[in-house]
Amino acid sequence: MTDIERRLEELEARGLYRRLRVIGGPQGPRVELDGQSVLLLCSNNYLGLADHPRVREAAAEAALRWGVGAGASRLVSGTMTIHGALERALAEFERTEACLLFGSGYLANVGVLSALAGPDSTVFSDALNHASIIDGTRLARAEKFVYQHCDPDHLAWGMGRVPSRPAVIVTDSVFSMDGDVAPLAQIVELARRHPAGARVVVDEAHATGALGPGGRGAVAEAGLEGEVDVVVGTLGKALGSYGAYACCEATMARYLVNSARPVIFSTAPPPPAVGGALAALELVLEQPGRVARLRANADLLRDELSREGFQTAGSSTQIIPLVVGEPDLAMRVCEAALGLGVFAQAIRPPTVPSGTSRLRLAVMASHSADELRDAARALGRAALQAGFRPGAGMPVAAAQAA
Repeated sequence: MTDIERRLEELEARGLYRRLRVIGGPQGPRVELDGQSVLLLCSNNYLGLADHPRVREAAAEAALRWGVGAGASRLVSGTMTIHGALERALAEFERTEACLLFGSGYLANVGVLSALAGPDSTVFSDALNHASIIDGTRLARAEKFVYQHCDPDHLAWGMGRVPSRPAVIVTDSVFSMDGDVAPLAQIVELARRHPAGARVVVDEAHATGALGPGGRGAVAEAGLEGEVDVVVGTLGKALGSYGAYACCEATMARYLVNSARPVIFSTAPPPPAVGGALAALELVLEQPGRVARLRANADLLRDELSREGFQTAGSSTQIIPLVVGEPDLAMRVCEAALGLGVFAQAIRPPTVPSGTSRLRLAVMASHSADELRDAARALGRAALQAGFRPGAGMPVAAAQAA
């Protein structure tokens, strides 16, 4: 037996083995999963735009006009007119001076943080930030302080320990596994007061298209437009495409062009993805009802899950975690739900802390009310079939503190 085979056996024994599940057809409210028609409750296609006819047509048109690939990095020959068009549209949407496209949200966070922080600075990072933020901090080789989840007092205490070091405070705005929202106003205020200066980076991946006026995100909802140094967003969730962006002042954008390694050393985003994102952004602006529908659907599913006994108080967005505890139990609930026609993926360590394995539900604006009501009932039955009694498991608040 090889060392790789032994590692795979260890993962299986711990209930942490993963396999790819194959979906046939586009991402919609219902999909074909391994040949079975199921309700999709774990996709980040929040506004239902990934399979929208206008988005598809725009991506196809971009492929015909500019080709399938950009062919080079942004600084060589990979920057095309379509990239500039989307950057201008996103800067206007986020109400910033400039925008810079990246190949993915992971690359954007790694690039921004490694460019802004260094050995002479400290990065203050929320305990539940995305892995891309953690890895970006590592690449920066900065001193790191991990503050307790959504705890401004702990952040203030940490910043007070190093008053003479420049700081970067970085946080998700909506946390991808818990569905709660960062205390952005307090974070910005702490940054203003830091003696050595502090920049604020906010990852709006799960807030763009979901929160704020016109779906502009949690920063806009908090009234902090112009107060955050870099707003990172993704094209691969509510905007239904692929890629990411950083919105900021023009000077900052020029600095990132010259310093962010993923911009310098990776191929530019492909024209079809950029064209699709442009069309999706137009739809968000033209049809604000999609954002309102997403919020209404999330509230509806929370209410229905509460009736089934699930504890959902920790979530205030379209992401709703059903924390069950151990990895094997989460997988049993997931498989039981699949048997009842609902696909809600089990999330296990290291994605979430040990003891907080869960089903991570994600609502879409394109779900119908009846679909969500039926899904809540199916999840309640699935939990009981798997040996988990809703209401008796770990509360979400406890899971966040774990």
